[in-house]
Amino acid sequence: IKVKGDSLAERLGMIFSELAVLIQQHEPQQMGIEQVFVNKNADSALKLGQARGAAICAGVEGGLEIGEYTPRAIKKAVVGSGSADKQQIQQMMKILLNLDFEPQSDEADGLAIAVCHANHMIIKQRGVATGISRGRWR
Repeated sequence: IKVKGDSLAERLGMIFSELAVLIQQHEPQQMGIEQVFVNKNADSALKLGQARGAAICAGVEGGLEIGEYTPRAIKKAVVGSGSADKQQIQQMMKILLNLDFEPQSDEADGLAIAVCHANHMIIKQRGVATGISRGRWR
């Protein structure tokens, strides 16, 4: 999604409406999204949180199950280390998804969130996440 607009409200509206169109077109059942963390710039974190809210609302409106993951959990799921850098994520996405190119940083981040969510859902379905399967401890 290429976000355009003069005001923050216009850009947030575009995120919501463009995601709603993609959800309608592709009919996913799940959505993974990164949790916001506050770094040094509180203003940037606030804007990112608002963009996340628009994306989550589009997912909820589309009936999707939504999983939220910390940046550290995403990195750990795809690289094996919660302190992995951007280059490591890009390389792992190329390897794990058998891509013939190295994705750009933002593309790799999105793919990493999707891989993290997919792995989490498999674990959850198998009952491993809680240690319970069909009412029995394993």
